Amino acid sequence: MVALGLGLLCSLAQAGPTVCVWDPLGTAGQVFDAAKTFALVMQGHGADITVKAYTDERIAADDFRVGQCQGLLATSLRTKLYNPITAALDHGGAATIIKDGQVDLNASYAVVHKAVQVLASPGAAKLNVQEPFEIAGIISTGALYTMVRDRTLFSRGFAGARMPAFDHDKVQAHLINMIGAQPVSADLRNFVTKFNNGGLDVIFSPAVAYLPMEINKGVGSKGGISRLPLGFTTLQLVIDRTHFPDGFGAAARAYWLSQHDAVLTAVRKAEADIPPQIWVDLKPQEAVAFVTAQHNLRVELGKRGFYDKQGLRFMKRVRCSVYASAPECATRAEIDW
Repeated sequence: MVALGLGLLCSLAQAGPTVCVWDPLGTAGQVFDAAKTFALVMQGHGADITVKAYTDERIAADDFRVGQCQGLLATSLRTKLYNPITAALDHGGAATIIKDGQVDLNASYAVVHKAVQVLASPGAAKLNVQEPFEIAGIISTGALYTMVRDRTLFSRGFAGARMPAFDHDKVQAHLINMIGAQPVSADLRNFVTKFNNGGLDVIFSPAVAYLPMEINKGVGSKGGISRLPLGFTTLQLVIDRTHFPDGFGAAARAYWLSQHDAVLTAVRKAEADIPPQIWVDLKPQEAVAFVTAQHNLRVELGKRGFYDKQGLRFMKRVRCSVYASAPECATRAEIDW
């Protein structure tokens, strides 16, 4: 019996790290499938990883926080607590390129790709680390679009409109108050249900969730989706470095970077699969004004401590390396603080 007990203790001590994986579809989802493949590949780098699926992102984040998991794959809304620099990829307009009054989606996705590429390079390793935590991979999940049940909201404004307010996102609450909308408590587990049932007038989501999460039911024939993205979303893998082999983070970042093109193909297909009549286009002057307002807001939120200044500086440099002719690239805003 004693020998059995010692054997059990030894096996527990030798057990590899567990990664909590948020996937709205649980074990049946594509994110969890990707995480399982990642775990297999990482065996070649000395890590025997167990992946555990969660449909509730809050519980996944809590389990990571208390040490039930040694890694967390979730939205940057949850991972920014451990690295606000990499979370800057998702900030409003941080990757958006406007050319001739229109959003250039190809160029915008090039900004995201270059940012992920730079962060995966050996020279940027320190940007991923805030001891004892490290960002060990970034997955682009596409542009974040405004989706409404009534498309007239785009012309008459969002004052009084019911929008989801996530308890853990202080910036979101600030923005909802700024435009005079009505916050409704929600999370990633239930915001689509509330939208489809009429409890929310507006939600924000990438196109990859439109059909799988049945957002199309809430949009219906009277709703619409703004073609101007609020930003670009990512899933980020954060790990407790003390539970992983040396060099694991760099190898993991390189792996997820190698998957970028395949993921982007799926993202662009999901955007193309949305019926043309659902999209709502802004006038060129409105698009320019919106992105300019986003820039001003990022500066304000950076000064107020909501956004990380180093992260904003990084993203501006990436934007201007992709499109140096943008008017903002002639200024030092978001560079000098």
